[in-house]
Amino acid sequence: MIFPAPHISIRFINNMKTRNQIDVSEFLLLEVTEDPGLQPLFFSLFLSMYLFTVLGNLLIILAVISGSHLHTPMYFLLSNLSFTDICLSTTTFPEMLVNIQAQHSSITYTGCLTQICFVLVLSCLENFLLGVMAYDRYVAICHLLRYTVIMNPQLCILMILLSLSISVVHSLLHSLMVLRLSFCTDPEIPLFFCEAVQVIKLACSDTLINNILIYFAACVLGGIPLSGIIFSYIHIASSVLRMPSAGGRYKAFSTCGSHLSVVSLFYGTGFGVYFSSAFTHSSRKSAVASMMYTVVTPMMNPFIYSLRNRDLKGALRKVRSTHVQ
Repeated sequence: MIFPAPHISIRFINNMKTRNQIDVSEFLLLEVTEDPGLQPLFFSLFLSMYLFTVLGNLLIILAVISGSHLHTPMYFLLSNLSFTDICLSTTTFPEMLVNIQAQHSSITYTGCLTQICFVLVLSCLENFLLGVMAYDRYVAICHLLRYTVIMNPQLCILMILLSLSISVVHSLLHSLMVLRLSFCTDPEIPLFFCEAVQVIKLACSDTLINNILIYFAACVLGGIPLSGIIFSYIHIASSVLRMPSAGGRYKAFSTCGSHLSVVSLFYGTGFGVYFSSAFTHSSRKSAVASMMYTVVTPMMNPFIYSLRNRDLKGALRKVRSTHVQ
């Protein structure tokens, strides 16, 4: 019996891999609905959600800018969070609306990589902003007399720039790692938008380094802000419980209520995305969980802050009355 030479077998395998891997021009996304009769309803729903998200967060930014009594570190950080939410929703919503209107859920290869890059930057930045806002509340309650000294404008700007720089480096690193991957025919993403983990799963080439990198970054860049939030609120709770008056305790807790609600919504939906992708085989359920993370959270943030914050509600009323006049 004659056996083929080893180098011939290796060359044959490599040729087979080359034929199975192509330069994809687009990715197929999950359709919002397969019923054509429901497409106008979903288009109107998502368009309303997008407009509500943009207008709600834009009102908060205008209120903080126009209200002189809101020129504090807490509201400066809040306006940056609102701007991040506007950008995050703009990264995902328009593409979804175009696909619903065109009745063809697809995105170009370049558009998919661009969307991955921006989603990573903005979600990571929002994660850090929530951690910085928790530190702000910790200083305001536990070190009240030194608050203006510690939380000075230079420190606030430095923390924003540092958070943005880390987010950009993190996003570019993952995007470049995705760029080196090869994909098979008809790559279908089981979400309404491009997401790094799902795109990596579609690759035909080796993704070990990509998976190690993405889970390491998630543990480090997600764990540090979350640990800071937990640390801050442990000390806040300890300080508040030592306050002698019930009114003082209520006032201290009320200043943290909005931030705690946003943190719970952000991390709750984030963990929901992780567990849904890990333990469910339903692409529709994973897509809904991802939508909660990238769509519903930015939409709810202005509602939570305007509902629970008396100063912000007053500033919003002044902004509306000014524009009406």
